[in-house]
Amino acid sequence: MGRTQNISSNDDTDPSATVHNDDLQSAAFLAKSLSDGNRLRILILISSGRKSVSAIVEELGLSQPLVSHHLKELKRSLMVRVEREGPFIYYELADARILNVLKILSEIATDLLSDRKMF
Repeated sequence: MGRTQNISSNDDTDPSATVHNDDLQSAAFLAKSLSDGNRLRILILISSGRKSVSAIVEELGLSQPLVSHHLKELKRSLMVRVEREGPFIYYELADARILNVLKILSEIATDLLSDRKMF
């Protein structure tokens, strides 16, 4: 009888040893939410503290429907926390590590693209 063997390495030097398919699917889900420049701008803006939709619209110069759409996507991906106070809805980062991810992605993009002349 055929038996499937599950081989996993516990070697701490191999970063792929701790990455599982489910983790990759979750990471891909979050990465999709980070694939829009306006969403990144919103995340950076709310990283300094919670903001209302109207404050985000005003500070980024985007339309209210566009901001609402992006906030809906960020909420769906669990990157923002939503808080209602009376008639106002406020948004803030759900996890401060998101800002670290954005900084790292920005550094990598700068390094990788610094020598590139064309796309």
